[in-house]
Amino acid sequence: MSLEKPVGQRPAEINNRYSYFVTSNPATSFNRVSVYPTIDKTAFIGPFSSIIGDVRIKKEVFIGCNVTIRADEGTPFHIGNKTNLQDGVILHGLKNMRLTVHNEQYSIYLGNKVSAAHGALIHGPCIVEDNTFVGFNAIVFNAIVEDGCYIDLAAIVTNGVRIPPNSYVPIGAIIDTQRKANVLTKVSEANENFAKSVVKTNGELAQAYSLKFGDTICSCGLCCNSNTFKNLEE
Repeated sequence: MSLEKPVGQRPAEINNRYSYFVTSNPATSFNRVSVYPTIDKTAFIGPFSSIIGDVRIKKEVFIGCNVTIRADEGTPFHIGNKTNLQDGVILHGLKNMRLTVHNEQYSIYLGNKVSAAHGALIHGPCIVEDNTFVGFNAIVFNAIVEDGCYIDLAAIVTNGVRIPPNSYVPIGAIIDTQRKANVLTKVSEANENFAKSVVKTNGELAQAYSLKFGDTICSCGLCCNSNTFKNLEE
């Protein structure tokens, strides 16, 4: 016995567009005001991701699956244009510890076109400036990373250091003194090109997933592509 697929029809492509969690932070003794995230309409949020508190997500940001952005202790967070946070990335900050960018204070500030690869931990207070790549399972905590840096997989940047522009942090390195930060080599052309390609790829994914997850939304919270209904009518 075999099952045949009806000719000229496609299965209903139903996706749960709202399978992420977005909410204000709870009021506490150290953070008395509840603030809801501000998310640009062009950003994409993947399934099973959480965004909590005063998180300011700018244009064309890609947030993958199972990402945690939790501004319930340290706050606020800024995520700049065309930045991508891949699957399993965690953003969190310590209470009452902030750094200043453009005369404003932030627990975490990510610039434009920053990439945080799978499993990276970015913990405030910290600044990661434009065009920086943070590799798989890398950690940035209590640090400033300037423009165009490349932090390779499983590296750790911490202890109040400032990484100079266009610096390369090697695989597994622990940069916990300014002396170590100051002697880092420059990013290679190959790594620079790779970082640019990651930004471009995830930018395209943000747009593609937004389309795949449907343009017709039911009151139940599910969505599907409008051509699904056309197929059923044929």
